[in-house]
Amino acid sequence: QVQLVESGGGLVQAGGSLRLSCAASGSIFSYNVMGWYRQAPGKQRELVARITSAGTTNYADFAKGRFTISRDNAKNTVYLQMNSLLPEDRAVYYCDYEGPYGAVYWGQGTQVTVSS
Repeated sequence: QVQLVESGGGLVQAGGSLRLSCAASGSIFSYNVMGWYRQAPGKQRELVARITSAGTTNYADFAKGRFTISRDNAKNTVYLQMNSLLPEDRAVYYCDYEGPYGAVYWGQGTQVTVSS
């Protein structure tokens, strides 16, 4: 089992920044993938960015150039730095952990609201 605890969401004005954090605990494999997804009201959950334990990243097109995913393997923590936020970035942001045998775990989500 893996537990994920997210933090850092909140209310910010358009053009502002937020930094999300997600700390994983439990049965952590040295090789894993952690990522951020988001779900806006009435929409499906979508990928924001993912990062492997080796540091390989991939981003959704809307996140490129504005969001940066990073991780601290010693702390089993993944971060999402979000800059130049837009009202359409408003969503619940979820952290996930993907182990080497297909197991996927999700955090409880953190709300991000961007005012125009």
